[in-house]
Amino acid sequence: MRIGDLAARAGVSTRALRYYEEQNLLPAARSGGGQRFYPEAAVERVRLIQDLFAAGLSSRLIAVLLPCVDAQEATPEALDILTSERDRVSRQIQDLISTRDRLDTVIIECTTATPASCSHLVYPAQERRNIVDARQPTSV
Repeated sequence: MRIGDLAARAGVSTRALRYYEEQNLLPAARSGGGQRFYPEAAVERVRLIQDLFAAGLSSRLIAVLLPCVDAQEATPEALDILTSERDRVSRQIQDLISTRDRLDTVIIECTTATPASCSHLVYPAQERRNIVDARQPTSV
């Protein structure tokens, strides 16, 4: 299939596919005119690459892992990478859960508090304007 067909079926841009090829993640056959052609299995490979990127892996790490996927054989190096990345993702999940729990606490405090009991969350009007102004980009 051609690059546009693969992009549509895998739900990515043709630019992403070209990047994957540059990074040696996705091989492509070439026609005499230089057009890229991909086998049917490329759709699943692109989805796997997308999943690995979404999990936070770099293209360098993905390039190390894909030969193991292709050979259907896990090397000790690949297992170490996968274990390390899984542990990193688990830590991120725990951090996000902690952040969500803190937000829940603030939401409860804000919905049940009075201005007097919630003074640490209430800014005087001028201070609020200063905060908003500080967030605005300055024009050159």
